[in-house]
Amino acid sequence: MTKADIVNQIAETTGIEKVAVQATVEAFMKTVKDSLMSGEPVYLRGFGSFIIKHRAEKKGRNISRNATIVIPAHNIPAFKPAKSFQSQVKKKVK
Repeated sequence: MTKADIVNQIAETTGIEKVAVQATVEAFMKTVKDSLMSGEPVYLRGFGSFIIKHRAEKKGRNISRNATIVIPAHNIPAFKPAKSFQSQVKKKVK
């Protein structure tokens, strides 16, 4: 499902114009991004959490050069689904 599909489905379900739904979805995504970039997680009860995970420094291999490289420590955004959401998906998807 793409962002356009989400906008279309919300517009059909609620009866709100697609332009307004598009602006709302864009604003939601921007708010989540801004919050994560400032180091603040986003919690959506019953859905899940958008969090920042820290990855430690580690060694990797450059196969083409047959050399060891160091991958520096870094932070990445992650999504952790709520337990109720996760159990619903497990029941429905085989």
